Amino acid sequence: MKFTDIRRKKRMLVMLIVITIIFIALIFRIGWLQFVQGAELKDMAYIQQTLDRMINPKRGAIYDATGKNILAVSASVETVTVMPTNIKGENKEKVAKACSEIFGLDYEKTLARVKKRSSIEIIVRKVEKEKTDKLRLWMNENNITDGINIDEDTTRYYPNNSLLSNVLGFCGDDNQGLNGIELQFDEILSGTQGKIITARNAVGGSVENEKEEYVKAVDGKDIVLTIDMNIQSIAEKYLKQAVIDNKCTDGGNMILMNPQNGDILAMVTYPNYNLNEPFEPNTEELKAMWGEMSAKDKNNSLQQMWRNKAITDTYETGSTFKIVTTSIALEENLVTTDKEGEFYCSGSIEVAGARIRCWRSYNPHGSQSLREALSNSCNPVFIGLRSKSWCK
Repeated sequence: MKFTDIRRKKRMLVMLIVITIIFIALIFRIGWLQFVQGAELKDMAYIQQTLDRMINPKRGAIYDATGKNILAVSASVETVTVMPTNIKGENKEKVAKACSEIFGLDYEKTLARVKKRSSIEIIVRKVEKEKTDKLRLWMNENNITDGINIDEDTTRYYPNNSLLSNVLGFCGDDNQGLNGIELQFDEILSGTQGKIITARNAVGGSVENEKEEYVKAVDGKDIVLTIDMNIQSIAEKYLKQAVIDNKCTDGGNMILMNPQNGDILAMVTYPNYNLNEPFEPNTEELKAMWGEMSAKDKNNSLQQMWRNKAITDTYETGSTFKIVTTSIALEENLVTTDKEGEFYCSGSIEVAGARIRCWRSYNPHGSQSLREALSNSCNPVFIGLRSKSWCK
């Protein structure tokens, strides 16, 4: 056998081995993609080949204890988006101009969104159907429909503005609860989002002859509070008056409870804020400083404004506990309500070596009945009454 034939056979053998190795590697790679990464790649392909436009569900309403008075409700609006890759180049400026004029938007910013290299861009959120109907009419008149989407949406509305504001809380742009009852019961109120699924090609455009798939949103559930709107309104009116008349710089709080079952009938914080404009300052003093405040100071002020002080702030029970002392003494028949001169306030009383003064020690109350002592919130009387009640 010639030397050249031997070399030729060796080269063929090497090539065969190399081809075999490559073939085995390809089979392994195909198996890996098919069986190990198959599910993941399938999900990735679905994401690349489809475009989901989310539809917000109608958020559940919040009622007062009667079940008739609405405290929070969702109204139907619409959101406008564009798919830039589906809008022809010569139409982009027309679309941007129409949207900016109809919705009162900045033309340059709107044009930048329309020209952006992305699958979808939000033009305007939560606008009334009256305005989106103007856009529909413009689209028909100009024969421009591709790439412009008008989808149903909802917005949160509070019919009573500031009533129960620090308890109810409010929602964000995506209808998610951000504070108060809206946040605490967000899972119940929010419902489940729907969506419109659209097939798209490699450059992000719509695929012809492919129908959109519509998945209906599931609306949230309503909830009923123990709050009575009439009692809440009266409590807010008189707390505001009391805070102003007494110049309470820290505001005030009030809770009204049904003693039979513990239901909260009213929970008031003053100053409150407008639930339909939760990011606006709520006092004239704050409004005057707002433009000069830093972002951090603004955020701190808003957090302070939103806080429900009736349940978040701590305080000493003080005179509020005098009601308990009075109730015990009356139940045990230790005192009567209106016996004149049953108690005497000298301006102070000594307890365990410490002298505790009445708030009006400069002008003592003198002789009082229990009703008068409670009305005067007289410390010496109730310290003595408490000792008498506990010793019994």
